Amino acid sequence: MMFKNITIAGGGVLGSQIAFQTAYFGYEVKLYDINEDAVKAADEKLDKLVARYTEFFGDQSKAESARKRISTTVNLEDALQDSDLLIEAVPEKKEIKVDFYTQVAKVAPEKTIFATNSSTMVPSDFAEYTGRPEKFLALHFANEVWKNNTGEVMGHAGTDKKYEEEVLKFAESIGLIPLHVLKETPGYILNSILVPFLEAGKKLYISGVADIETIDKTWMAATGMNMGPFGALDVIGLNTDYHITLANAEKNDDELLLKFANLMKEEYIDKGNLGVSTGKGFYTYPNPSFKSEDFIVRLGQEK
Repeated sequence: MMFKNITIAGGGVLGSQIAFQTAYFGYEVKLYDINEDAVKAADEKLDKLVARYTEFFGDQSKAESARKRISTTVNLEDALQDSDLLIEAVPEKKEIKVDFYTQVAKVAPEKTIFATNSSTMVPSDFAEYTGRPEKFLALHFANEVWKNNTGEVMGHAGTDKKYEEEVLKFAESIGLIPLHVLKETPGYILNSILVPFLEAGKKLYISGVADIETIDKTWMAATGMNMGPFGALDVIGLNTDYHITLANAEKNDDELLLKFANLMKEEYIDKGNLGVSTGKGFYTYPNPSFKSEDFIVRLGQEK
């Protein structure tokens, strides 16, 4: 199957990036969200991505052309008209995703392949609601997709393997490194490594072991990485991570994680501080302290 028309459901931080990445590599894209306010916010993100892609790839004309290939809508049926592939990036809550797939199953063309970008849940959690379990799988993107260009493709027991192969080829066609996850697992490969790392930082902080900057500084100094867990959370987006943290806390009856989730909501999210996307999260952007020259000063090294 040759893909041409791509639908993205959810215009948040990652959904808007997926839409732009797809359009940048030549596809026609329709981005759907639930109301006019959400669509307006998505349009603003897409407009800002023109500059980000121009800076990264060095081609303003191509970035501007990509933006023109993306249309936004609140009409689900319109978003799916003649769609070859639907990529779902709605909030990381099972009831929201179940409701979405129940709706989309009624209006999507028979040819449309469904792919979830869920970070922590697996395709078999939703397959029964899609009306086409053999055409349902996961395609997982990393944040800042233009440079962190992994595309993890994971089916469930009922996925027809030919659709996994088609989506792997699609991932490669939009500039991703296609990664075939052979066995269904929550978190895929990337988040199976990333989530425990982030949770360790959260628990150190909420337990009073060290402050945010010290935790990040320790990781960066000891590993040579360019950010620690809290810098990474700002990139991911606190609103996105809040749902993941809360779900994991409830699933595992983890009091420390629940305490951290509540802290995120009350002290950051409710105040509109969602990370890099809003200019403030655990750090302040565009010049967070962890990027300053004197954040880490090694013995014998001049400031």
